[in-house]
Parts: sequence; structure tokens; C-alpha cells
Amino acid sequence: MKTKLSVNINKIATLRNARGGNYPDVIEFAKRAQDYGADGITIHPRPDERHIRYADALALRPIVHTEFNIEGNPIDKFIDLVLRVKPEQVTLVPDDPNQLTSDHGWDTWQHQNYLKEIIKVFKNAGIRTSIFVDPDLKMIEGAVKTGTDRIELYTESYAAEYAKGNKSVVDQFAKAADLAHRLGLGINAGHDLNLQNIAYFKEKVPHLDEVSIGHALVVESLIYGMENVIRMYQQKLQ
Repeated sequence: MKTKLSVNINKIATLRNARGGNYPDVIEFAKRAQDYGADGITIHPRPDERHIRYADALALRPIVHTEFNIEGNPIDKFIDLVLRVKPEQVTLVPDDPNQLTSDHGWDTWQHQNYLKEIIKVFKNAGIRTSIFVDPDLKMIEGAVKTGTDRIELYTESYAAEYAKGNKSVVDQFAKAADLAHRLGLGINAGHDLNLQNIAYFKEKVPHLDEVSIGHALVVESLIYGMENVIRMYQQKLQ
């Protein structure tokens, strides 16, 4: 089964915002990512708009011809944005407004009624839903009761342990994915996946529909694209 790659372009917006103006252009970057073979584009707007802005989501909609995924905490402003943009997928993440980045999944039992209400709104609008969860079998069982279409496995713990040489941590993700599949849920994954650890994750975790990668992909682009960039500069200087 092919696992789709959705490119998260938040980091491109961070670079743009650091200098003001519109360089780099997130719209152009999204177009290029798709041209280069990405299966989708992901954004994660936050209330303070410190990287992707709400206006970016509206501007991206006409040019994302693959699959558009919008992540975020379903506060009222976020819900209104998603209903206006109508992406193919919305991923619900339990972010605190002050968090630097996502760091945990939903407690799908404690927040079950809340998630049910939000998910119903999006599904009535024809938007596929996914919720961010840790690889905890109890949370997977709770997720199916919310009515979500998919889960997104939060993979930070996998990435951290893999970097230490502890590959066995992938087993809990494999078990979580297997249970989710048996319960009728699709499986996405994301957070700190990179070129070093993605192949092993894909090999060991069954039924993986999609991975969302942003920070690592941008950093790796700086490293592995640098030789080509230097050559282009040399040609111009000659």
C-alpha cells in the first residue's frame, strides 16, 4: 500500500514572517512541492499566526490540487476557517495557544463528547476528519467512538527513541495502527519523522495512509539541495 506524503509548509511561513514581506512565498512553495511529487499540503494555523496565517489558508485553497489538510485546535476561529476553506481533511490537535509545537494527543475518553460535536460539524460539511492521538490502545478505542474517519499517530516518541538506537519503540505504533484498522479507522502519522527514520516506520507500521512532514523536510532540503544551489551561484558568478 502506498503511503501518501503531505508536506507541511508552516516552516516556510516562519521564514517569510521573520523578514516581513512575502519571501519565501508559501503559495509558490506549495505549487512546487506538488510539482515535485507531494501528495498533499498540510498547514497548522495557530491563533497568533506566528507562521501560517488564516489568510494563507484561503489563498492556498485554489492552488492545492492534490489534498489539503488543515491541522489545529478546534477553537471557534479555527472551525470557521476550515468551513470556509473546505479542505479534503481536517486534523484536530489539542494544542495550547502558547505551545511551541504539538506535544501530545487527545484524551479521547475525557474529550469524547466534545470531539463528537466538532467532528459532526466537519463531516456534515463533507470534510474528512482525523484526530491526533498517542499510540495508546485505550485512546484508539476511544477515538473510534468520536466518529472520526482517521487518527494521526503522534510520532515524537518514536523519533526520539529511534535516534538513540531503540527501534523496538515502533512496536507500540504497529499495535495501535493494527487496532485502529480493525476498528475501521484510517491511519496517518506525523511529528519528527525524517529521512533517517521514515523507512523503518513505514516497514513496521501497517495500514499507513499518510504521513505529514514539515520541519525535517525543510531542514533536509537545506542540506541536500545546497550543492545544486552553490553550483548555480558559481555559474552566475562566472
